[in-house]
Amino acid sequence: MMTKTNNHINYVELKAKDLQKIKSFYQKCFDWEFKDYGPDYTAFSNSGLEGGFEKSADKVVNGALVVLYHSNLEKIRETVIKNQGTISKEIFSFPGGRRFQFIDPAGNELAVWSDK
Repeated sequence: MMTKTNNHINYVELKAKDLQKIKSFYQKCFDWEFKDYGPDYTAFSNSGLEGGFEKSADKVVNGALVVLYHSNLEKIRETVIKNQGTISKEIFSFPGGRRFQFIDPAGNELAVWSDK
C-alpha cells in the first residue's frame, strides 16, 4: 500500500463510458489489477500510481483528475480558498474516506482526499 503524505499526489481518477471495456484494455495491455466499488467505479493498482475509473456518459475532454492527500481536509480546503482556489465540489464521503474538488488559479481541476 502506498504511504499517505500530506500535499503529495496520491491518486489519479479517469473517466470511462464502459468500465468493463476499459478494465479489459488495461488488464490485457498493462497487467493492471482492478477492484470494483459498485457499478459506477473501479479502482486500479499495479500501475505505478493508484487510481480509478468513474463511469460517465459525458464526453471525455480532459479525463484525468489528480488527487492529492491531506490528513486534515477542512484545513487544506480553507488554505485552497485563501490562496484563490475555487471549490468545485464540496466535501463528500465515499467508501474509504472523504474528498473535495477545486479549480486552481489556472483553471485546472484537482481533488484532495482524506481517510480521516
